[in-house]
Amino acid sequence: MKIEYDPQRDLLYIWFGTVGTKAAQTTTVSPGVHADFDVDGKLIGLEVLDATEVLGHSVQFEVTLPLSGQLV
Repeated sequence: MKIEYDPQRDLLYIWFGTVGTKAAQTTTVSPGVHADFDVDGKLIGLEVLDATEVLGHSVQFEVTLPLSGQLV
């Protein structure tokens, strides 16, 4: 996973796949938040437009991940 933030454009991008992979499909998850999927339908990244507005003035977030060995 790689997290990129561009303060000039106020854009946050979270890579779950290989950085630079082209999205085959983009879905709006909520206003200002877009999920990118590869050709196999695997989530490769999340883009947050106007990140400080969407996430608050401190760009931080919380993610819950399954414990190792657990299937979701």
